[in-house]
Amino acid sequence: MELQTAVEQLKTLQAKMHAYYHAMELIFYDSVTAAPPETDVGRGHTMGILSEERHKLFANEQVGELLAYLASHKGELDKQTAREIEELQRDHAMLSRVPVEEYVAYTRLLNEADNKWLKAKNASDFAIFQPCLEKIVAFSRKLAGYYAPEKKPYDALLDQYERGATMESLDQFFSQLKAELIPLLERIEAAPQIDNSLLQRPSPIERQKQLTQYLMDIMSLDRRYAAVGETEHPFTVEFNKYDVRITTHYYEDNLFSSLFSVIHEGGHALYELNTADELMYTCLGEGASSAIHESQSRFYENIIARSEPFLRFLLPKLCELFPENYANVDAENLYRAVVSVRPSLTRIEADEITYPLHILVRYELEKRLIGGSLSVADLPGEWNRLYQEYLGVEVPDDRRGVLQDVHWAGGSFGYFPTYALGSAYGAQFLAAMQRDIDVWGATAKGDLQPVTAWLKEKIHRHGRMQLPADLIVHATGEPFDPRYYIEYLKEKYAAVYQL
Repeated sequence: MELQTAVEQLKTLQAKMHAYYHAMELIFYDSVTAAPPETDVGRGHTMGILSEERHKLFANEQVGELLAYLASHKGELDKQTAREIEELQRDHAMLSRVPVEEYVAYTRLLNEADNKWLKAKNASDFAIFQPCLEKIVAFSRKLAGYYAPEKKPYDALLDQYERGATMESLDQFFSQLKAELIPLLERIEAAPQIDNSLLQRPSPIERQKQLTQYLMDIMSLDRRYAAVGETEHPFTVEFNKYDVRITTHYYEDNLFSSLFSVIHEGGHALYELNTADELMYTCLGEGASSAIHESQSRFYENIIARSEPFLRFLLPKLCELFPENYANVDAENLYRAVVSVRPSLTRIEADEITYPLHILVRYELEKRLIGGSLSVADLPGEWNRLYQEYLGVEVPDDRRGVLQDVHWAGGSFGYFPTYALGSAYGAQFLAAMQRDIDVWGATAKGDLQPVTAWLKEKIHRHGRMQLPADLIVHATGEPFDPRYYIEYLKEKYAAVYQL
């Protein structure tokens, strides 16, 4: 085989794989935004066929031989192609161990589970979802054994979302956060509390949708390539760098829920929209990892949008759209209300101090579920117990408790820790960014282009060309250090609460 012929075969293979991905993601996006509620059976049939064909296309001996041949000529390949081979050999080795019939069955199960989860959440009845979740947990353990039989099952799953993450490294990370943030939370709770009632004033949904469009403009989300939809649990899906969809939800009594979800998902979208053109249709044309991706969404949501300069800039627009609510509110009070700390039930509505505790609950439950020391049947009770222990809140029902997140219905065991890691990465990116540009001067003017340009150059355009740990060093000049996150939170909230 000639080397150039092999390279062309590799490009064709990746283009075909991406086409299957595109089709399956379009079906998924439709299922959670527009499809009628009882359409999961036919959709599962289609998804099963597509997943089988995708598995056959990639997880076969011929592809293994192609990748091995190219790897043996790595020194003759350009940097991008060599990196593609590294990632594809890893993916091929893992997927080839998964029998095709099990891969298809799992795809169909997740399709069914999404529908069951939504029904269970709407009814606030975990029992509706429990049988599906039991199957997903069992499948996840089995898949972990296929992916990395030498590892503990949960370590193998963690590595799918953040390369190199292990229970040992995450235990250390969360222990460090607990040691610093729980005493900080206690000091905040002992300080005079901030009135945040202005956040719950009724806001007509049609005007909230106008605000969504305004926020997309501020973030420079090009409508030619980015659109917004509505769903139960906000998410972002990227079909390619020229077609990215974000989603949100609207509550009349909680304007800031949609506001921050749009900015959060917009951060994800910008990452995908700003990857380099040459990475498109390859395995490298996406974010470096889940935690790096979450660092971008939570950077815009928390560091930028929950800052006083940004809220001061945004207030006139809020007054224009919701004069009955904000005409007599000053910027300082708005900022203090937005960043006020209140242990709460819902992760996606949580303040920056208590948010890592929401993630810790899920992390500890996942470890035990995948490790086999916690049954799915006992999950709601343990969820409620940990929320009382870590956040001091009583969980009144399954809807606001164990069913609030969609991730387990999608089989995403190992994903939740990336939210906390991403938050910490973002604080380190801020420290590096401030050495190069006037972050708050630009933000105060509503000009986020310098911020996005910095992130594009340091992070976005590289896609998966670098491993997460290497990308952090590239962007900041040093390895990941959670102290940046801890100091960012301490400094911010000491000022807010005058500690």
